[in-house]
Amino acid sequence: MDLYELTKLLPKDIDGGIIESAAARQYFTGFASDSGYLIVSKNGNVFLTDSRYIEAAQAQIDCCDVVLMTDAKVQIPKYLKKFNCGNVAIEANHVTVSGLREYSRMFKADDFKAVFDSRFDKYIRYLRCTKKAEEIKCIKAAQAIAQAAYDNAVRYIKPGMTEKEVALALDFHMLRNGAEKVSFDTIVVSGKNSSMPHGVPSDKRIEFGDFVTMDFGAVVNGYHSDMTRTVAIGEASDEMTEVYSVVLDAQMAAIEKAAQGVVAKDLDATARRVISEAGYGQFFGHSTGHGVGIEIHEDPHITPRSEYVLRAGNIITVEPGIYIPDKFGVRIEDMLLITADGCENLTSTPKELTVINN
Repeated sequence: MDLYELTKLLPKDIDGGIIESAAARQYFTGFASDSGYLIVSKNGNVFLTDSRYIEAAQAQIDCCDVVLMTDAKVQIPKYLKKFNCGNVAIEANHVTVSGLREYSRMFKADDFKAVFDSRFDKYIRYLRCTKKAEEIKCIKAAQAIAQAAYDNAVRYIKPGMTEKEVALALDFHMLRNGAEKVSFDTIVVSGKNSSMPHGVPSDKRIEFGDFVTMDFGAVVNGYHSDMTRTVAIGEASDEMTEVYSVVLDAQMAAIEKAAQGVVAKDLDATARRVISEAGYGQFFGHSTGHGVGIEIHEDPHITPRSEYVLRAGNIITVEPGIYIPDKFGVRIEDMLLITADGCENLTSTPKELTVINN
């Protein structure tokens, strides 16, 4: 991504900033690493990284200078002076207590003043929220891999398989077909376990009459996908069918509303209202969705309190659910690209209740 866009956002009282979070470093440089500092300013930019990454970083990064990091405490002040930075913004939302101490030592002279008021974080989030064409391409590719893994899984899921076996099959298919890695620890929960939204795949064997919820995604060029489908094994009771229908209606209502200019909390309320009016409001506890990109959960967040106004280029999930303790749960999740006149659903996998009889 163009660092110039970030430096244009810096107000007059901020001369530059230090980006330390892995996701933001990757966003602006296109290079993934677990170590480094990206110094940005109105007068120049530099990426410092250690010997593990220096060769690859120098080969891949063309948006700024890349320098071997030997002693950050010395090099960071050196480049801040070179770029004539007096007031230096720090990623306030990512600095640890020990990190704050380190910055205090580095800035102990009168040459620099650290700014921790979160404006820098806000500018970074603002840019990352709106996906560019290349980012959208990567996310679509990741989603295609995930959907193919789901299509493969439904062909062989049957009673007697364990949740772990299904999760492993999804992961294996994604990794074998182009994913760099999986987006997060794949969730496969069945029967009573499906009432846990983020349950962990276990050795529980899938039984006839179970709901099975699968939440998973793939990563392509550093960008994530995310989808959830719930299927029934063998048969679905009347109660299961009713709950599934309510969740699907809630999701479809939210998708219909999603567009540029819609406030996130209103989008959340649209899904939540359908579930509440059906009498299941107490069983929907999490937010309706979240942004997806370099991180699996990033801005904007579709929550009951979010004042974020959706804009074209946002990629969000819409994933309402109903979870009845000791019975079952249902979640259906698609990814949407917000457009000027509505949204594009990036998830094409069918959503009608699927009953598997393998």
